[in-house]
Amino acid sequence: MNDQDDFSIKFWGVRGSIACSGPKTVRYGGNTSCLEVRCGDRIIILDAGSGIRYLGNELITKGPLDVDIFLTHTHFDHICGMPFFTPFFVPQSKFRISAGHLLPEHNVEFVLSEMMMAPLFPVPMAIFNADIAFQDFMSGDTLDLGDGITLRTAPLNHPNRATGYRIEYQGRSICYITDTEHTLDAPDENVAGLIRGADIVIYDGTYTDEEFPNHITWGHSTWQEGLRMCEANDVKKYVLFHHDPERDDDQLDEIGRQLEELRPGTVVAREGMVLNP
Repeated sequence: MNDQDDFSIKFWGVRGSIACSGPKTVRYGGNTSCLEVRCGDRIIILDAGSGIRYLGNELITKGPLDVDIFLTHTHFDHICGMPFFTPFFVPQSKFRISAGHLLPEHNVEFVLSEMMMAPLFPVPMAIFNADIAFQDFMSGDTLDLGDGITLRTAPLNHPNRATGYRIEYQGRSICYITDTEHTLDAPDENVAGLIRGADIVIYDGTYTDEEFPNHITWGHSTWQEGLRMCEANDVKKYVLFHHDPERDDDQLDEIGRQLEELRPGTVVAREGMVLNP
């Protein structure tokens, strides 16, 4: 394995709001947010949308695991896959599930337990056999994950709050900025400070600039704003993410074509894609 392969990100779910299926979404995929980051032998999972089920089906073949899961927030599309993540049923595996948006009113263990409570779900979290620890932090904290991995965080502009992440490893960086709404009068300095000089920025481009005025306060941004933020902050590669479930493959192709003209090398996220910073 070369140094480049030692740090990678794989996309297991790229949609926002709700999973969607059918012939018009097969190329980009219909699962909701889930990313797998590899830092050497370490695995970091970002969000637990419906895509985490497929990630779990692959990881279950690798034997016992020791994995960190970081949630941007706990809206249902970002946690709905968690009860179906098969490695949680392996007794020898260890997981740390963390969130930065819930304190002081709640904590992540309470919120996930409530999701898996009757009559919303037939079995409680106690059914899991793995060793699962729950950790809460404050958005804006910097976390040392060991093995040379630093996780910087920042608060995002989203209903009920959300957290943006910057993973730094071997002098390179991957930023995950989803479920955030920009303002029209000035750039979001929390986002700008987190992504500045990053190798890869994955950004919430749910809407277009033309659609955005009809979705104020919904907590999402546009692909054009992602482009502006990446251009202004010396980002190497911009990845468009959190696709509107109404956006079909042909429409995403067209957005990708426009992005390639405006900023060559920009990527529209699709399931199964692997990138190295």
